[in-house]
Amino acid sequence: MVAEEPTQTGNERVDGEKARASLDRLYTIYRDIAATADEVMQTRCPYKNAKSLCTAKFGCSNQFFTKDPTALPACAGSDRIDYRDAWDTEPPTA
Repeated sequence: MVAEEPTQTGNERVDGEKARASLDRLYTIYRDIAATADEVMQTRCPYKNAKSLCTAKFGCSNQFFTKDPTALPACAGSDRIDYRDAWDTEPPTA
């Protein structure tokens, strides 16, 4: 690859080769993050937040509701099982 001449932007000089190397490094970091997320999503429900509360807008057999009708339900599902069978597939009835 032929290195491009640095370009002038305001008072800073941009080194094309350094910029490309930086972008390549960022790509590698995000690729690794995405691979980990793909692996985790096979067992952890994507609707379970960091506080183990369910954010799904549909029914799930792993939802545990409290007496507070305004609170999100707790997720009672295990991260060691395939949660997808628990989701309701039929639209709610009124």
